[in-house]
Amino acid sequence: MAPRYFTVGWDQLHRDAKALAWRLMERGPWTGVVAITRGGLIPAAIIARELECRIIETVSVITYDEEKRGDPRVAKAPAAAGDGTGWLLVDDLVDTGTTAKLVRAMLPGAHFATIYAKPAGKPLVDSFVTEVSQDTWILFPWDTEAQ
Repeated sequence: MAPRYFTVGWDQLHRDAKALAWRLMERGPWTGVVAITRGGLIPAAIIARELECRIIETVSVITYDEEKRGDPRVAKAPAAAGDGTGWLLVDDLVDTGTTAKLVRAMLPGAHFATIYAKPAGKPLVDSFVTEVSQDTWILFPWDTEAQ
């Protein structure tokens, strides 16, 4: 079966990130936000602003290399976040769960939130806004903007 494409514009991404932030408000206050780079950077910035959270850390996991999937490796660890207790971990999407498993192991105490979730990765996430089918390819604004 051919993959489905779901195009997300800047306005929708902003609305969905704010909706996720509102769901997370009562679970706070948060020590800080850990953005999974690169896809989680923009959602994390929006969510941190909504939650009035000023401490932002990043974790960088590389799973794709020239469009082919490889073994995930940590390019930058989230040193400031300890075991994640009190921290909010943010990504744009959980897909197969490869990145999620690795980051969850590093930050077992964190609350993991994504805007979009696919069935294979959904059990690894604590909060999300929209579930999409496993065969849906989400086209984010940073992937579709004219270069």
